[in-house]
Amino acid sequence: MRGLSVHGAGLLRYRGGRVSAACGCEHEPATAADDETEEVERPWWRDRGIMVPVFSGVAFLAGLIFEWSGLEIPALVLFWIGLLLGASTFTPGAIRKLFKGKLGIGLLMTISAIGAVILGYVEEAAALAFLYSIAEALEDKAMDRARGGLRALLKLVPETATVLQSGVSAQVPARELTVGQVMVVRPGERIATDGIVRSGRSSLDTSAITGESIPAEVEPGDAVSAGAINSAGVLEVEATAAGTDNSLTTIVELVEKAQTEKGERARLADRIARPLVPGVLILAALVAVIGSLLGDPEVWITRALVVLVAASPCALAISVPLTVVAAIGAASKFGVIIKSGAVFERFGTVRHVAVDKTGTLTRNEPAVTAVLTANGVTEAQALAWAAALEQHSTHPLASAITAAAPGTPAAADVTEQAGHGIDGTVDGSRITVGSPRWLDAGDLGERVAKLEEQGMTVVIVHRDGSPVAAIGVRDELRPEVPEVVRTLTGQGVGVTMLTGDNTRTARALAAQAGISDVRAELRPEDKATAIGELSKAGPVAMIGDGINDAPALASADIGIAMGATGSDAAIESADVAFTGHDLRLIPRAFDHARRGRRIINQNIILSLLIITALLPLALFGLLGLAAVVLVHEVAEVIVILNGLRAARTRTPRVES
Repeated sequence: MRGLSVHGAGLLRYRGGRVSAACGCEHEPATAADDETEEVERPWWRDRGIMVPVFSGVAFLAGLIFEWSGLEIPALVLFWIGLLLGASTFTPGAIRKLFKGKLGIGLLMTISAIGAVILGYVEEAAALAFLYSIAEALEDKAMDRARGGLRALLKLVPETATVLQSGVSAQVPARELTVGQVMVVRPGERIATDGIVRSGRSSLDTSAITGESIPAEVEPGDAVSAGAINSAGVLEVEATAAGTDNSLTTIVELVEKAQTEKGERARLADRIARPLVPGVLILAALVAVIGSLLGDPEVWITRALVVLVAASPCALAISVPLTVVAAIGAASKFGVIIKSGAVFERFGTVRHVAVDKTGTLTRNEPAVTAVLTANGVTEAQALAWAAALEQHSTHPLASAITAAAPGTPAAADVTEQAGHGIDGTVDGSRITVGSPRWLDAGDLGERVAKLEEQGMTVVIVHRDGSPVAAIGVRDELRPEVPEVVRTLTGQGVGVTMLTGDNTRTARALAAQAGISDVRAELRPEDKATAIGELSKAGPVAMIGDGINDAPALASADIGIAMGATGSDAAIESADVAFTGHDLRLIPRAFDHARRGRRIINQNIILSLLIITALLPLALFGLLGLAAVVLVHEVAEVIVILNGLRAARTRTPRVES
């Protein structure tokens, strides 16, 4: 696990830096040793980043108590202790940045504190250092909390795995697993890396990865994902991915990438904050110089220091990145991987969704849904005769029919005519199975036509030349689709079905789903054209499998791929990937993105209002240094707490 731990710790520290360079108070990159200790989360009372500001505050408050008691000298000593402790958290970083040619808010605070001390305002300088340091510490803890989902994801991989070596079980570190090794996974154990079941049957709890609560049944030949919990029997799983490069680490890498890429609003916040810092320094210098020439130098230099603090854009600089990180991390917990901050922000503007039919609205698993019989033949007989022949066929419908009659003996003397059907001998009778275009449906003709109107593909069964049955096969809708369409409609999101299937089948399934806009018989390039048409009315999201829908996914404002743990193509071609296949994630993801966008807007407006209100009050001497510091840092705490609301998730109300 340590190989993964280093990877994970790097993620959780935001590539070793603080949220925004505009703050000018970033931490130095963590060392490898720091990374390893980061894996074990320390309680807050053992975290230096929290305790130094806390002790600064204790010293400051104690100084106030001594001052009110008339003990001036002890109070001054305590104020100095509080000042030095608080300043130690941001002044060294600000000076290092200054030598690199970077001006940040930490520098503004350092200059303000030094100036206050020179003018004899040690108490105010201590208050500034304490409040700024505690706000920064809260920001750090907020970012750690926002990334808690990634830490939890990495912990889903066990530290060791049991592998078969020359027929003998042996424990090896999970990070050392290689492709082709066979793992033994006992009940209650987690699967260490992606693989294919080679022997054994069981059910897997994948809820922590996909968000799907129903255990998945697996048997030999089924693919399994890293982090899944084996619930029942012993499984032998052949690794298809290395221990440090599997679906789980792919998800974490995507979220890491998303959290470090800034969206339009994050860039807007930076565009405002970066020039504001040197601008504030120039403004403060002008206030000090011009005011000193025209009035009392001490008064105007003091006001210049207050202006420095009042115009500091730290709340603005942290407001958007913190919210985006919190929201993207929260989305990953319920199975939605958003690949960048820009994508997250666009996601909240989507008002129309185009959905691929096969494999998205449907399971892509054709199943027998109707059996018609004639001449006294039972449904079981009809299915058994058809299954005896279809065992020899490679047609997609064959697996649906054989699955409906398991254990049926294979037919003899089987011959197949491609595109028409198959015939053979079963129990001494000649059975033929084929399309209604090839075999006569006889008296079943009208009922067969009705099945086809319902979107089914029908095969006719003949026994010794006479029609005895018709079997309807259809790729059924996922059960949650009607509910999802109703919920999206309630959210004001339109839905369009795009499919390469025939119009009759598409319309039948769309009617079941509650979708009125259906575009059928489309080639991949036609789907991209349809997305272009829909985009004229506003931002459009496309949901598909990420392979044959790649042109449409690329054309859409937001491309969404289903099942990110299973398809590299889906991950590469889409902006958003769902780790599971439950379509109820769609309205939940839209609701989450819209809520996050609202919180981002609130934080930007609040941050700008604070600066706009404080600047004139500071300039004209209506607020002193301590009051401005207090208002600014309280506003910063409010922005942080508001941004963390994006880390909470909720399930949108289902429209009935």
